[in-house]
Amino acid sequence: MNLKNEDKLYQYLLLLAMLLWGGGWSALKILTYELPMDVIIFWRFFIMSLAFLPVLYFFKKPVILNAGSLRYIFSSSILNIAFMVFSFLGIKNGLAGSGSVIITTFSPIMTFLLVAIIFKNRLTTSQYIGLILGLIGGYILLQLNDFSLFLHSSNFYFLLCATIWAGVTILSQHSQKHIHPIHYSFFISLIATLVSFIYAFHSDLGTVFKQGYKFWIALIYLAVLGQTLATTIFFLASGKLGSQRTSSFMFLIPFFALFSAWLILDEPIELHIIIGGVVSMLAVYFINKR
Repeated sequence: MNLKNEDKLYQYLLLLAMLLWGGGWSALKILTYELPMDVIIFWRFFIMSLAFLPVLYFFKKPVILNAGSLRYIFSSSILNIAFMVFSFLGIKNGLAGSGSVIITTFSPIMTFLLVAIIFKNRLTTSQYIGLILGLIGGYILLQLNDFSLFLHSSNFYFLLCATIWAGVTILSQHSQKHIHPIHYSFFISLIATLVSFIYAFHSDLGTVFKQGYKFWIALIYLAVLGQTLATTIFFLASGKLGSQRTSSFMFLIPFFALFSAWLILDEPIELHIIIGGVVSMLAVYFINKR
């Protein structure tokens, strides 16, 4: 296979990964109908950990654990559990499509803000434009015109998710100095499995085996396709196409998420979500503009 055809293959695989990631929000919504949060979170991380085993075998890279990598793994594991808790609460009480757009478009902006504040980076003109657009997009997405409504709505949980994921992103970037991304993802899911098991120990974890096929399709989709497979494709494509080209595909996630929520859950596509999402994506473009 020549390089041009190989690039096309990875681009098609990236489209598949974005579609899988986008559909994960609808899968989570289906799961919220059936069982308590602690049970869902444990089984999601447990199945995800199992699904990573063949991926680890495929890469065949030596696992190196040291004090630096363990620090990032434990921190990210806790943040990943918190992300799942708040996303579960938000999706349970709100729309899967709206939540996906708010989280996926707002988390890069929150990441940039955290990095700028922590590392005291000087901003360029385009980055200032991006921040202004980000504030406007966030105002529209989160419906901040009625602050009391915001505090009692699922949008509050979605904003927490975006902020938490910004922390996960920063930790992930710095962790690559200590550990391979695939190993990092596996150990995060493994530690999260153990922690969530301790929390859910007194719950009826075996109740999942009494659920129907829709529940299992949603759970396996969320843990295996929407996480393990999509993440592996993303890392492979980053190595072949470069991080900048690969990251640009993430703009497709909100649209795939909205479409899947409309198709699977019959959720309405709200106008303020479309407008706010587009403005926020423009913000991300200006923030990352060279």
